[in-house]
Amino acid sequence: MGALTPLGNDRDAFIKGLNNSEVGIDKITHFDSEPTGITVAGEVKDFDPTKRIERKIAKRMDPFSQYALYTAIEAMEQANFKDEDLDPYQVGVIYGSGIGGLTTIQDQVIKMNNKGPRRVSPLFVTNSITNMAAGNISMYFNAKNTSQAIVTACASANNAIGNAFHHIKNGYADVMITGGTEASINEIGIAGFAALTALSSSEDRLRASIPFDKDRNGFVMGEGAATLILEEYEHAKARGANIIAEVIGYGMTSDAFHMTQPDPEGQGAIRAMQMAMNEGEINAQDIDYINAHGTSTHANDSAESKAIESIFKDNDHYKVSSTKSMTGHLLGAAGAIEAVATIAALQNNLMPVNVGLQTKDPEVNIPLVTEDNRRATVNYALSNSFGFGGHNAVIAFRGEDID
Repeated sequence: MGALTPLGNDRDAFIKGLNNSEVGIDKITHFDSEPTGITVAGEVKDFDPTKRIERKIAKRMDPFSQYALYTAIEAMEQANFKDEDLDPYQVGVIYGSGIGGLTTIQDQVIKMNNKGPRRVSPLFVTNSITNMAAGNISMYFNAKNTSQAIVTACASANNAIGNAFHHIKNGYADVMITGGTEASINEIGIAGFAALTALSSSEDRLRASIPFDKDRNGFVMGEGAATLILEEYEHAKARGANIIAEVIGYGMTSDAFHMTQPDPEGQGAIRAMQMAMNEGEINAQDIDYINAHGTSTHANDSAESKAIESIFKDNDHYKVSSTKSMTGHLLGAAGAIEAVATIAALQNNLMPVNVGLQTKDPEVNIPLVTEDNRRATVNYALSNSFGFGGHNAVIAFRGEDID
């Protein structure tokens, strides 16, 4: 796994931040956000792509591609492949992003407006199109199997992970590089979501992203990326790989309900969670932890909690949390960093807390992770991601030492 998040610029720093219940949300520094009415976000801090990427290569990428490749390099280092382990035609990339190169689009449109069309960068198209996270990763690692971009709003990373899982399961590849990336904390990104009245206007960084709290008032934008290396089990065993978790199921549905609002009864989410468990040959009683989508908007948290409650009402031990309370909402990258968070819970038997929660919404009738109950055996877990347009994607994970 590799991660670049508001809680830290590598996998270990991110997991440490989660375990310490740190909040990576703070005042926006990327630009003067005061005119938008939004003051806080989950920014990546002190990011230097050249710590892992050659300067010449990094300069030819939008930040969203830099984030993706940076985390892919970390993940591949942990996977510890030797040259003889990899057939380029058996290594593929399926990667998600909700928006792609928004910084490049913003900057180049301004340049065109101010200086004319002939001043637009020749790299405008290649830096802005959303497939270039996957493309750059594929080129860097000589991955000659499929190279795909998944764009399903805030479900993008989970759809990418699930599709990569199925690509291996169906026998099309031995190894898949997958995850999600987003770099949308800029004027047009914040202004656009603010115009939708989707963002929290709170100036208190500790009370801005508070999923499932009765006082929640919108989500907080985050940025970053995470990459997972998925490998076919026998292929991994044959090379003596250190297996850290197993993907066992994937569910994907559409609400077919509204552009931005989820089905208030959570029917699509219910079916996606059930599909993931069915494929993994487990049931609701087996689940120990759910990493919720939990955006801190009234509509999402209410619908998701109803969906979870309807499936797990007879499970007396599972717990739920949203790590967006610490990172903000990374849009198309959310499912990727939350997959890392979920796997960390499986590895450490330590579930991340709903940081900042003070008064649970009376409509939320699910057991939430607190400081008092966070330590428990976690063998099976779900990670939920839902996106504008009605996209629902759920991944089921199992710990590496579970028979």
